[in-house]
Amino acid sequence: MMFPEEFVWGAATASYQIEGAVKEDGRGPSIWDTFSHTPGNVAGGDTGDVACDHYHRYKDDVGLMRELRLGAYRFSVAWPRVQPDGTGPINARGLAFYDKLVDELLAAEISPYATLYHWDLPQALEDRGGWTDRDTAYRFADYAQAVHDRLGDRVGDWATLNEPWVSAFLGYGNGVHAPGRRDPGAAMRSAHHLLLGHGLAARGLRAAGARSIMLVVNSAPVLTPAQVNDPSAVAGEADAAAAERIHALLTRQFLDPALYGRYPEEVLAAAARNGGTEHIQDGDLELINAPIDLVGVNYYNPCVVESGPGLPADAAWPGSEGVRFATADAPVTAMGWPIVPDGLSRLLVRLSKDYPQVGLMVTENGAAFDDLVEDGRVHDERRVAYLDGHLREVHRAVEAGADLRGYLVWSLLDNFEWAEGYRRRFGIVHVDYATQTRVPKDSALWYRDVISRNGL
Repeated sequence: MMFPEEFVWGAATASYQIEGAVKEDGRGPSIWDTFSHTPGNVAGGDTGDVACDHYHRYKDDVGLMRELRLGAYRFSVAWPRVQPDGTGPINARGLAFYDKLVDELLAAEISPYATLYHWDLPQALEDRGGWTDRDTAYRFADYAQAVHDRLGDRVGDWATLNEPWVSAFLGYGNGVHAPGRRDPGAAMRSAHHLLLGHGLAARGLRAAGARSIMLVVNSAPVLTPAQVNDPSAVAGEADAAAAERIHALLTRQFLDPALYGRYPEEVLAAAARNGGTEHIQDGDLELINAPIDLVGVNYYNPCVVESGPGLPADAAWPGSEGVRFATADAPVTAMGWPIVPDGLSRLLVRLSKDYPQVGLMVTENGAAFDDLVEDGRVHDERRVAYLDGHLREVHRAVEAGADLRGYLVWSLLDNFEWAEGYRRRFGIVHVDYATQTRVPKDSALWYRDVISRNGL
């Protein structure tokens, strides 16, 4: 089962989840520093203060990547490391870290994929309104330009935002992520301003000569319970309408404006019921509709829904009135997420049909399991099975005509898993947080072999 000759194989991480060094070299506080240090927000009271200490151990980590034969490494740049207050002068010491990281990657013949925003908004900007404040979009564009000015001679592949749905609706809607606000109207405004920031940054990157620009979304096929195990199952009219509405709120809310310059009616209706649409100003959609090259797809599990007449909207889903979020009849990971590999092929094929003007890349796919080190090894058979099953579906999507350019496993390292702290391990490399010892798991060695043969 071979993949296209130019298929990109790699792994992904995010700055706050691995870097640590939160007060070194002029870095300012982010919303995740504030959120994780607030009691009750993160399991175990964990914070990203040290995480994987990647800030000091990046050379060894790149050495691991080389041993695993990764062709690409997707990392994120910490905005408060580059601009401690989110605006004003650039912190040269903070940006120098990414300079060194990129040089190390290139020396190892690993292509750097830089993500400009993976949720660590400078706290100073949040104090001024965060993503509910339109000005944050313009500050983001300035920051993006500054990073490209420094790294653009060596980094050709750029992602503007990672999972804006999560930033907006888990950060400002139900408050389970930073900054911890619970206001559906604020979430709708934040989603729009994130998109505006994407459009402004994408235009700046394009003008500066970026080779490839990507928007990364946490998309998923929205299925009824019967469709989870039977792709041919036909949903009833009410269930089908519920599924399409959630698909509009999850995926089309971001990709329709970015790629077609318009919002789905379901999104405009949700905004109208949650504070109005005045934040969508004339000309915004033209700015958001900046040309991009790729859509990054982060897939973990399907979204399962059915009609639920009379139900109120879920706090994270403004516009989901009358929809019941259901469970899937499938095995689950340590996160409780259902394992449905063919959801990935269904998703990729639909996205390629709905948005044929861009290529696709799987920018995150992986699973958390309760891994143990035994005699110096981590035998994570369930993760190997998870990745194998999903890669077979990636291959199926390619054969079905999806314009898929590559696959990046989540994650290279066990790390700070946001509100779950350190109790969930997604890495293909085990991290002992007390000693910072890295041990490649069986899944890492399996993945190395997949990369070597460019296939399964």
